[in-house]
Amino acid sequence: MRTLVAAAENALSVEARAVQSGGTSAGPIYRMIERRIRSLNVSGTLLDVGCGVGSFRPFAPDGISRYVGADVLHFEQFPDDAEFVKVDLDSGRVPLPDGFADVVVAAETIEHLENPRAFVRELTRLARPGGWVMITTPNQLSLLSKLTLLLRNEFSAFRAGSYPAHLTALLEVDLRRIAAECGLTDVSVDYSRSGRVVLTPWRYPNALSRLFPQACSDNFMISARTRSE
Repeated sequence: MRTLVAAAENALSVEARAVQSGGTSAGPIYRMIERRIRSLNVSGTLLDVGCGVGSFRPFAPDGISRYVGADVLHFEQFPDDAEFVKVDLDSGRVPLPDGFADVVVAAETIEHLENPRAFVRELTRLARPGGWVMITTPNQLSLLSKLTLLLRNEFSAFRAGSYPAHLTALLEVDLRRIAAECGLTDVSVDYSRSGRVVLTPWRYPNALSRLFPQACSDNFMISARTRSE
């Protein structure tokens, strides 16, 4: 009982969850976002919500002329020459104006939050008319995650060791529905093309990940466009 109470108290601390996450994600996730930004030829201001230590910044394409990070903690590793905005993503709005950025990125952030719908509404508000919102999260439809659910009754990225950092497991269909609720258009899904082979420490070969991206990717991304005025 004491363990459960302690876990519950820790889950209430958004700062503690941010520390547990380490403030960074894997390279394949950042490259997935980079590929999408390049394919859309997006330029201008990029707002990285849930930026952590700012690890995505080196992956931002040359067309991104301004990088701004927003998070609950200002990690020491965050670049000194980058702009930072502090915000509690569970309970507060990002203190930036409507339509602030040309592209709003949330890499591996939504699964840490209590209210994903409120979060996507906020990301939508921050993107300019005709701008882009890009959200990545663990892929519950990967072969690894499906087998973990079958054998252990838990998604792979949401087992006990990931709690309370990981709170909310979302499927592709959930994010598509949330995007529609927020009035976002041109919705598409991409995959990290990087995933762990079941019952091994190995990663799938690139050729196999490209052939079966949903099954062989640990993470996926939904990207969508705000309506033009």
